Amino acid sequence: MERVVITGMGVISPIGNNVETFWRNLTEGKSGISTIDTFDVSHHKAKIAGIIRDFNEDDTLGKNEARRLDRFAQFALAAAEQAWTDSNLDIDEIDLERLGVYVGSGIGGIETLIKNVDTLREKGARRVSPTLVPAIMSNAAAAQISIKWNAMGPTMSPVSACAIGNTAIGEAFRLIRFGEADAVFAGGAEAAITDLSLASFGNATALSTRNDSPAKSSRPFDENRDGFVMSEGAGILILESLSHALRRDAKIHAEVIGYGASSDAYHMVATHPEGKGAYLAMKKALENANISPDEIDVISAHATSTLVGDQSETLAIKKLFESKAYQIPITANKSMLGHMLGAAGGVEAIALAKSLKEDLIPPTINLEKPDSLCDLDYVPGTARKVEIKTGLSNSFGFGGHNAAIVLKKYE
Repeated sequence: MERVVITGMGVISPIGNNVETFWRNLTEGKSGISTIDTFDVSHHKAKIAGIIRDFNEDDTLGKNEARRLDRFAQFALAAAEQAWTDSNLDIDEIDLERLGVYVGSGIGGIETLIKNVDTLREKGARRVSPTLVPAIMSNAAAAQISIKWNAMGPTMSPVSACAIGNTAIGEAFRLIRFGEADAVFAGGAEAAITDLSLASFGNATALSTRNDSPAKSSRPFDENRDGFVMSEGAGILILESLSHALRRDAKIHAEVIGYGASSDAYHMVATHPEGKGAYLAMKKALENANISPDEIDVISAHATSTLVGDQSETLAIKKLFESKAYQIPITANKSMLGHMLGAAGGVEAIALAKSLKEDLIPPTINLEKPDSLCDLDYVPGTARKVEIKTGLSNSFGFGGHNAAIVLKKYE
């Protein structure tokens, strides 16, 4: 079987629209959460989110291309462009029939959908955009990336809610591992901060309402957390077979060595309180990587800043790692990023790859009074410089979807 490595990375996030800015702000513990100013939030309980700033779609993609894409696909294409440039792949030298795209979105083009529903009601059917359907489809980002790079290999858009990024990376890993592709764009994108979705999550009492202090609102594992914070963006990686990467003397960020997936089979929106699905996904990922729990040096937690979610993930980690669970540094990127939904896994995989390369673990900020049931080492407050070789990243989603990936420092 082929070994699989990461040779390209691109990110659009609330703390930076390129990998270096993102990584610097993440390791410095800077929050990307701010008051929503893109629409009227006076009637909402939650008025904060992780909004992408300083992103000019016309400059990034060109006016004609940008106008026919929903915001989530714009983010995906911008991140994919970064990843492609970073990989230094040559379009004239790669076998395009063996270049794939596994990029998903949990909610798809909801902003475009809402605008066209308003147009239908206010101006009539004739004014609805003929490009509505291809703009709102969850597979629009994957399709647009495939078209732009003429990638004729397997292309799909996994929809596993907030586990999408890891699902995409894991399935792309499998594809390359079994020799069915040389390189694959993999990750997720989301742009769901709208009046409608904010109202829905808010009415479900899932969101933090710490509106007076946005930077303090996302508080994984903290006793005083009050819900997650919606966020947006994209995280796209280029996975490549090691043999293909070595032939072209590619720069390698990290190696992907394992993937595990499971289902809670429990509830549409509630995490299994005992973390059974999370435990299974992590266990399968380690088995797939052919390593023992003792070989994991760092964990990137899903950690959305919800009571049951944080506690159940902690329980799952304790069950799998037993006494060693207390010795493994665990980081919660969402304390700074908020919850990027379908984009979260891809972005957090990029953070883990950077951690492994630089032996630096980003902090979990806002962890001031730990939940008594969350008593592991969550790297509170400041980044930690420590030698690490192998890391595990978790992503879980509505519907009970769980996906875990194992990355290793490339040596």
